Amino acid sequence: MSAVDVSVSDRVATITLNRPEAGNALNLEVATALAEAAEGLRGSDIGAVILTGAGKSFCVGGDLNWMREMGDEVRDAVLRLATKFHAGIEALAALDAPVISAVRGAAAGGGMSLAIAADIVLASETARFTMAYTAIGFSPDGGSTWTLPRLVGPRKAAELMLLNERLEPEAARSLGLANRVVADDVLDAEAQTLARKLAAGPPAAHGSVKRLLRDTWTRSLHEQLAEEARTIADLAGGRPGREGVAAFLEKRAPDWNS
Repeated sequence: MSAVDVSVSDRVATITLNRPEAGNALNLEVATALAEAAEGLRGSDIGAVILTGAGKSFCVGGDLNWMREMGDEVRDAVLRLATKFHAGIEALAALDAPVISAVRGAAAGGGMSLAIAADIVLASETARFTMAYTAIGFSPDGGSTWTLPRLVGPRKAAELMLLNERLEPEAARSLGLANRVVADDVLDAEAQTLARKLAAGPPAAHGSVKRLLRDTWTRSLHEQLAEEARTIADLAGGRPGREGVAAFLEKRAPDWNS
């Protein structure tokens, strides 16, 4: 059984963490498989990605039993784990395709970091989000020290990381960590519907939105305006932009992928 399953249908890729018996806990095998799955989508015509977990939990975080088994080698083992984990997150961020995390059950530690790294987060009514790292004497990984303060502000991020408050799905939504809360039995269907809608859209424009939003935090207003101008001009001058304008004026559905 693969630690991470990948399936593709109608330009939607679904990446499933597949250790349900362990709550999809992250060990080196899972992190490596996640990175390989994400990197394998580069250069493909995938229009959207769904990230989810098999069984009752999205991901309970790092595999503490695996860490204990590493004994005196645990430092190097965790460094390898985090490095592979981060490679997967960076590969997902680099895709033009929007990434949707479909979260049911626990999203704790690295699981929460992974869930909120997505572009859109769907939470089922069973979802529970918690940072959890400092509860075992760890600091966060998975990019959450970058992502979380940008989503909720530095004060709330510090509170969540230091006190390990467990967030119910509506609380996560109100903070901006989840976009929508849905019934558990329709989570997968809702993720598929949203992914297919995104996959039917303009890939280059979606990728540009992802990059502009990600890089806005490191640019001045002047720099961001200049990048917006360059990006919209490039899209307008390219085939997809020309097709989008033509389709709108001709009152027809655009063909983004021909």
